[in-house]
Amino acid sequence: MGKGQRAVHAFKSTEFIEQARDKDGLLLGGEQQHPFKLAPKNSSALLVNEKTVADVVPTVSKEAVEASLAGDGVRESSEPSELEAVPTLILVTTYLSFLMLIMFAHMRDFIGKIINPEQYVQLREQNGYAPMVSDFESLWTRRLYGRIRDCFNRPITGVAGGRVNLLERVSKDFNNTFQFTGRVLNVLNLASYNYLGFAQSEGPCADKVEEAMHANGITQGSSRAEVGRSRQLADTEDMVARFVGTEAALIVSMGYATNALNIPTLVGKGCLIISDELNHNSLVSGARLSGATIRVFKHNDVRNLEKQLRFSIAQGQPRTHRPWKKILVVIEGLYSMEGQFPKLPEIVELRRKYGFYLFVDEAHSIGALGKRGRGVCDHFGVDPREVDVLMGTFTKSFGAAGGYIAGSRALINYLRLHSHSAVYAEAMSVPVLAQISSSMRMIMGEDREHALEGQQHLEQLAVNSRYMARRLAEMGFMTMGDPGSPVIPLLLFNPAKIPAFSRECLRRNIAVVVVSYPATSIITGRVRICISASHTREDLDYALEQFSEIGDLLMLKFHKDKVAQKQLEHTTAIASKKNA
Repeated sequence: MGKGQRAVHAFKSTEFIEQARDKDGLLLGGEQQHPFKLAPKNSSALLVNEKTVADVVPTVSKEAVEASLAGDGVRESSEPSELEAVPTLILVTTYLSFLMLIMFAHMRDFIGKIINPEQYVQLREQNGYAPMVSDFESLWTRRLYGRIRDCFNRPITGVAGGRVNLLERVSKDFNNTFQFTGRVLNVLNLASYNYLGFAQSEGPCADKVEEAMHANGITQGSSRAEVGRSRQLADTEDMVARFVGTEAALIVSMGYATNALNIPTLVGKGCLIISDELNHNSLVSGARLSGATIRVFKHNDVRNLEKQLRFSIAQGQPRTHRPWKKILVVIEGLYSMEGQFPKLPEIVELRRKYGFYLFVDEAHSIGALGKRGRGVCDHFGVDPREVDVLMGTFTKSFGAAGGYIAGSRALINYLRLHSHSAVYAEAMSVPVLAQISSSMRMIMGEDREHALEGQQHLEQLAVNSRYMARRLAEMGFMTMGDPGSPVIPLLLFNPAKIPAFSRECLRRNIAVVVVSYPATSIITGRVRICISASHTREDLDYALEQFSEIGDLLMLKFHKDKVAQKQLEHTTAIASKKNA
């Protein structure tokens, strides 16, 4: 796209292929007349409370709604679960392992309070004051997480690019305290969100940042509502709007606050938020702060979402049964713990049918998905104007910090006047704005000196992601996620294998992130491999070689027999063709 051409003009209204619907009219059929089909034209309608979709829906009894849903055949998703392919033995041993750990932890607490009571002073009443936490509530932190704390929060120095400098530390008291050895380990970085490889201390982006600091200083020292709105900030916001394909955008200096402080500005009491059950904590915090009623639908289950919508619209608000002022559906563009994309085309189709407002968190998808890096809308070929609110962050693909909200101009103007992130928070600093604009211009092809580098980064990320996922599957590892996702979760299951995998990787100079409960379900502990465009094929091959050795050591290749059988069948088929 040439310089000056607005991204919104590059998107044509998406023509969805009509699909056959089943008898209950869900996701399989063509266009149907429906009493709830009153989709808003754009996000400006979010600012209006009077004319909403629920105003035209009659209130009916709960029994009638349930009977209608049962009669229409609305049922739960029949899609197979990710865990159906897991051997039963693995699931049983995982549950037993956690059971044994918890039993031994309680036994140690019971005996420890008798033999060494001074170590449990913080868990007893002192001077008439109750303890901050009970021994049962802190059991997980003290006895399980504390034992493997060396696998988390590892300190680094320098830029977290394709490789990162890790400060070595040791513990002599079972991870209660750590001491630095003074050694610095240069390790392969598969733990950071540096999707496009722009996190560098040198190069065109770093040069632009240095020039901006010499010209404009470091920071504005004020909120944007006072004197913090600079020409640089306004230009960067216009660039973000062009990039995502909307009329306007609002930049916030903190990614978490982009969700937590803007969702309460959009909805409030008398509104309904329907949220994916695996949404990020910032979305959950924003929903809770808003005061709106919150309902949760099963992860990526469009049928369950439609069931929630139909029931909520027909039933209305609790007790009064008044129509909802607004209904806001909140999803993510890429679920970072699962490496999965949302079913955006189907959800947009539901939006046309029921007229709710759609909020998409593109923290991990913007810059990382789509042929042009425009995020999940670009990936699925969906017009971004079909989404009411597009949110994203600059920490993953752009090597910067903060986030943005993009939508109609009326919506963004409203947020600038009413959102706490714009009125009270500090304006984004000069070097961060320079990093955002320089990396985004490279992706858009507007930097003439480096016009092709941005597209090369996008293509390299796509190639690296697919290569790593395919090779891991061929080795027999059990992975999650959709093809092309830069986040590849590799399932570990057993709690003892979580720290073992992390420590073995560190011994081989590889930095990874292991994740367990409560960030995931208790049986789906995993290592989350983050791919970057800065990784070379040699880097990935080295990592795969080490992962294979660790997988054999820890018995993690759960699908090894299936892979061997497929290879044998493939070899037999080739041999039979040659003989024929």
